[in-house]
Amino acid sequence: MIYELRSYDLKVGTTATYMKRFGEGLPTREKYSKLAGFWSTDVGPLNQVIHLWVYEDMKHRDDVREASAKDTSGQWPPKGDDCIVHMESEIILPAPFMRPLDGTPQELGGIYELRYYDYQVGSTGKVYKTWEPMIPAREKLSPLALCGFTELGGLNKFFHLWPYKDMNERLRIRREAVVQGIWPPPTSDWVIRQQNKIMFPAPFSPLR
Repeated sequence: MIYELRSYDLKVGTTATYMKRFGEGLPTREKYSKLAGFWSTDVGPLNQVIHLWVYEDMKHRDDVREASAKDTSGQWPPKGDDCIVHMESEIILPAPFMRPLDGTPQELGGIYELRYYDYQVGSTGKVYKTWEPMIPAREKLSPLALCGFTELGGLNKFFHLWPYKDMNERLRIRREAVVQGIWPPPTSDWVIRQQNKIMFPAPFSPLR
């Protein structure tokens, strides 16, 4: 299984318009494969939407995208060219300890924090080995929705997605994890850069 994370920078003031059009076209697109999640940013890069798609493999992705682009309904792709400034796509291979996402609706939190770290070349195995034994204790505080390294796009990039009820809960849980000594994993020696985004799930997002 693979996940495609697509990030679209939108023109100022067009986020609601783009999301409305996307939501209207989604039933047509989901005839071919499932959406795993859709969010708009609130902290970090602004005027951005993020959508996460799940595929069996790259061939499945290519077949689905070709078929959906030929759909004769006129509902997909959504009519959003006038809103989009820039698009990026990254293929993520799930970590061995990540629970699979298949598009099944899950109500996990009112906000989602997407964290993405650039790691040194060759550190993937070490990162997974360090993270895996620490995940069960961390997930007693809040669930891990997505976790994995990029296969295509920005390489050696590690994504992890955390849902929270709200910003206050995020702050409380992150502090509690540090106090308990269960987080963060000691991988700072291999980290080149860290970034994050705080995002709100769309009404039609399976993860919300």
